Amino acid sequence: MTRIGKVNLISMAGLVLVFGGIIGIVLGVFLYGKANEGLASLDKVYAVQGRMMSYDADGNFVDRGTIEGGNAILSLLEDDWGFPLNRGKLDPNDPLVNTPDELMVQYAIINYHTLHGTQKVVLTEDVEYNGELFEAGTYDVPVDGKYFSDLDRKHPLEGPVRTQAWSPLAYGLLGQLLGGVNADYQAGMAHFMSWSIFMGLGFMFAVSGVFVTVGGFQLNKKAEVGAEIKAQIEREASIPIARAVPIPH
Repeated sequence: MTRIGKVNLISMAGLVLVFGGIIGIVLGVFLYGKANEGLASLDKVYAVQGRMMSYDADGNFVDRGTIEGGNAILSLLEDDWGFPLNRGKLDPNDPLVNTPDELMVQYAIINYHTLHGTQKVVLTEDVEYNGELFEAGTYDVPVDGKYFSDLDRKHPLEGPVRTQAWSPLAYGLLGQLLGGVNADYQAGMAHFMSWSIFMGLGFMFAVSGVFVTVGGFQLNKKAEVGAEIKAQIEREASIPIARAVPIPH
């Protein structure tokens, strides 16, 4: 009886695996549908915005019509920021900006031109700062590759450049692009997890559970057959053997 009890527990464990696998598959299908809806929505947003990548006739990424400008932007993205850009996603046959890599290129474009732009600053009166005199007049001040925090807000020239170059508009566009990148990555990750983890592992659990359940039933049957054979042997052993009675002469 002890053997039969263990076999029943094995079968029950198999059924639990099957049930858990089915739940995983159902959750995976649900998540897959939601991820598809998210990706489809993002595609519509990108299509409505109509933002396009720029390429030359040979398929090289260009900025303002030059390969050098395009290479400088990609260098900022890959070398300065260390972003693992997949250049295979930069497809001249599909210039619509609708992948995280293309969105990050757009992010780099805004940063590059902000960093290397020139701002006009007008001083209405002479200003002295740290022993240096800045006379009243109009100045063309290069941003000189400086980010917002690198510019001295108290400086008579850098202070205005700080707010003009890194304006709310620039930061708004950058924030929108980063939001698109994160949304795309999250939807893509959910899409991947739905079939690779939830549905994949759910299927593995369900199949394993079937084998465990069937194996448990077979062990149970084998134990029952063994018990019947043992009982039969014991019954036969308990039957008295008739002794031969000698015939008198």
